[in-house]
Amino acid sequence: MNRDMSPDEFREHAHKAVDWIADYLRDIRQYPVVPNVEPGDLIAALPTSGPEQGEPMDRIFADFQRQILPAVTHWNHPNFHAYFAISASGPGILAEMLMTALDINGMLWKSSPAATELEQVTLDWLRQWLGLPDKQFGIIYDTASISTMHAIAAARERADPRCRTEGSTPNLVMYCSEHAHSSNEKGAISIGVGKNNVRKVPMDLEFRMRADVLRQMVEQDVAAGKKPFCVVSAIGTTATTACDPTAEIAQIAKEYGMWLHVDAAYAGPAAICEEFRPLFDGWELADSIVVNPHKWFATPVDLSVFYTRHPDILRRAYSLVPDYLVTAEDSKVVNHMDYGVQLGRRFRALKLWFVMRYFGRDTLAAMIRDHCQWAREIGDRALLDGRFEIGAPIPFSLVCLRLKGPDEKTFALIDHVNRSGKAFLSPTALNGKTYFRLAIGNIKTTREDIENTWNTILQAANL
Repeated sequence: MNRDMSPDEFREHAHKAVDWIADYLRDIRQYPVVPNVEPGDLIAALPTSGPEQGEPMDRIFADFQRQILPAVTHWNHPNFHAYFAISASGPGILAEMLMTALDINGMLWKSSPAATELEQVTLDWLRQWLGLPDKQFGIIYDTASISTMHAIAAARERADPRCRTEGSTPNLVMYCSEHAHSSNEKGAISIGVGKNNVRKVPMDLEFRMRADVLRQMVEQDVAAGKKPFCVVSAIGTTATTACDPTAEIAQIAKEYGMWLHVDAAYAGPAAICEEFRPLFDGWELADSIVVNPHKWFATPVDLSVFYTRHPDILRRAYSLVPDYLVTAEDSKVVNHMDYGVQLGRRFRALKLWFVMRYFGRDTLAAMIRDHCQWAREIGDRALLDGRFEIGAPIPFSLVCLRLKGPDEKTFALIDHVNRSGKAFLSPTALNGKTYFRLAIGNIKTTREDIENTWNTILQAANL
């Protein structure tokens, strides 16, 4: 008895779904970026228990359109400028469909040779585009938070090998800037280092980690009997996209035997453009790097790329092979389960491979250049307007702005823009003041979209 859809029924509804997706991507600007709903609205609209009997697909899809879609925040909208903009491109969406149909678990080479080997090849292509040196081991995790946690775990393994069996020693300390992503502290919490052992290094006037203060803090911790084991340098912080002085930090890390992890989750794709390479100076010296193609590389969420020069240490930290996972090929292949917490692994490399092949380096680089140019133009317009303050330099495609005066004016502007449905902005705090972040990163965003968003901001400023 076949309990699944018949091939003919699947084909019928798949065609309808693809038609809907194509129309959605074409007409996405007609949707409000942020839905006009209150907490609990969708819960109240849905049944309190699941159906005892199956329902026809037409009814399910109709309810998707009638109930679910109105509560969606459209991250794939060209005017989504909050957090870091992302985009699921056409080839990436097609690859996701194939990934789901194949339903591969790439935990071992044996469990799917294609998943393992395509990941190795595609990540080496990306490494070359980014200008990173040879002999980088690449692996795909889901998000940058998980990538960073694995970096901290590898750093701990190198500094304190007994931790694998006995747990962390209490004297390990790690360092990041005051604007470093919260994933650094979460990673430290997750592997037992502890939040209190994460040192926040002060920043300079451009929100970059001060390498001179880092050295002082490391020296003080060593004198106090602590063991500095890891430092995280950000290239493109979340708050401002500031770039820490990675080359200087790398020198300090080398002197004190610390693992250097570079968080380039957002900005990393910009390294495919030669003119941005100076901002990445020193990342080639890192022990590990994270870059998220799902942020600024037209690849659907989720796909985070982790590179390390020390796969042996990462493997030592996580490899645990029960008898039922032993294969005859183990000595000759990469088994990705040995390099992380997760056992089950989706065929994520397929969508990055589709994206890289369909667009090529030139198209993706042109998109990044446009986004950065438009961000600078918004900064220039804000200065000419006179009512705005720019909170930080604009090295990439993020602009931090505020209305002059009390924070309430900026909060009101953010609220008005977001409630309009025409764009989505998010706040940040810099030097005790509130700013709004306008992040550009969707592949479908055009100069006209940015013009419309700026006009919406101006309308809010006039209120």
